[in-house]
Amino acid sequence: MSIISDSLKRIKPSPTIAVTQKARELKAVGKDVIGLGAGEPDFDTPDNIKKAAIKAIINGDTKYTAVDGTPALKKAIVNKFKRENKLNYSIDQITVGTGGKQVIYNAFMATLNKGDEVIIPAPFWVSYPDMVLLAGGKPKIVKCTEQEGFKLTSKKLKKAITKKTKWVILNSPSNPTGAGYTKREIKDLAKVLIRNKKVHILSDDIYEHIKYDNFNFFTIAQISKLKDRTLTMNGVSKSYAMTGWRIGYAAGPKDIIKAIGKIQSQSTSNPSSISQAAAVEALKGKQSFIKKRSKAFKERRDFVIKSLNNIKGINCITPNGAFYVFPSCKGLLNKKTKLKTDTDFVQKLLEKSNVAVVQGSAFGLDGYFRISYATSMKNLKKAMERIKSFCESLS
Repeated sequence: MSIISDSLKRIKPSPTIAVTQKARELKAVGKDVIGLGAGEPDFDTPDNIKKAAIKAIINGDTKYTAVDGTPALKKAIVNKFKRENKLNYSIDQITVGTGGKQVIYNAFMATLNKGDEVIIPAPFWVSYPDMVLLAGGKPKIVKCTEQEGFKLTSKKLKKAITKKTKWVILNSPSNPTGAGYTKREIKDLAKVLIRNKKVHILSDDIYEHIKYDNFNFFTIAQISKLKDRTLTMNGVSKSYAMTGWRIGYAAGPKDIIKAIGKIQSQSTSNPSSISQAAAVEALKGKQSFIKKRSKAFKERRDFVIKSLNNIKGINCITPNGAFYVFPSCKGLLNKKTKLKTDTDFVQKLLEKSNVAVVQGSAFGLDGYFRISYATSMKNLKKAMERIKSFCESLS
């Protein structure tokens, strides 16, 4: 009899982490690998945030804190939502976790019963379905096509909802596609959800500030009558280049926030006190660097899109947020190239050209691959040259 639990057998390791680890291993043995798999800004954490962490250490703020966040950080989060999203929350409607991933995981663990369904638009962030499975729920994948901009439509949402539906996940701008929902699109989805009073919404806004081309960000609780059924998740990892600090947060109904805190009290307890102090400065301090960095990301995006669309067999639409592109490699999957799937494509690309990307099937949509352009332009130029040479070698 295996000691491993049945629940663990239902899930798989994160494909994006696996690709990043494989790239590290190849680099360690001397391979000149360019890793385009990690969803992590290559920029450093701003100095004012670092100094706030150092000050916290010097001042002895190194003890346990409240399980789900310090009063200072919760207040900063309340002010953030009011300032940026026109949303009013009280302190007891805020929870802080060790990264956005933990907040989402806790939410599912606290609310899902066996058989409860969670609607997940595909392409999706790789962890959503597995977290639902770990919590005993059932992921209901709704495929969103390239023609739909990789976004959930109100028609598909309406069709997907059943009596067992407990949550629907909205991620805008999206990982892996960078697609952002417009105000009109969100309102159309909200109309469906308003009529289905037992369905809750998890709004993953982690890429809120990384946006381009005058795209206006809106979160569903802000522009609908669904605030009392919405858990709005965000964090400091992407916008503030603080992935390693591990701070995520959410605002929502008091009963859900309290339940999340109960789960966290019996797992990790509080996030790092030092990281929380740094996050306070991130949310309260100067914000001007965010636009400057988004401008740099946009330049990279434009270069990558242009380069990919000049490769025969590759097609890539232009996203309006995050730091990913999601090109199609369907034109290269045929008998002539001897590549049958997107997994074949990314494996051969890594093997032959030392470029690490992630297959689209890992995100729930076959025939594509994800590139993270959160790396230097130097690396991107080399990577695009290698991808082009690899694709040309297939013909």
